[in-house]
Amino acid sequence: MTSRCVLAFADAGPNVSGMGKLLIIAGLVLVAIGIVWLVGERMGLGRLPGDIVIERENMRFYFPLMSSLIVSVVLSLALWLFMR
Repeated sequence: MTSRCVLAFADAGPNVSGMGKLLIIAGLVLVAIGIVWLVGERMGLGRLPGDIVIERENMRFYFPLMSSLIVSVVLSLALWLFMR
């Protein structure tokens, strides 16, 4: 009778291995984003001619319009190829 109770409680717990996999995947995604960010800066991403920069005495407004468009096109193409 005791073994049935132990098995019932063991099956009722949360799926811990699924959470571990999720955390590992999230960490790998963050590392990949960081690497792409560093490589993009070295290639000039973020300082393209279509990026908007407004500088005042005590304020700086930066809107990376062209950089955002390029990243969007590259990600769209990559996902389109991946989903094919």
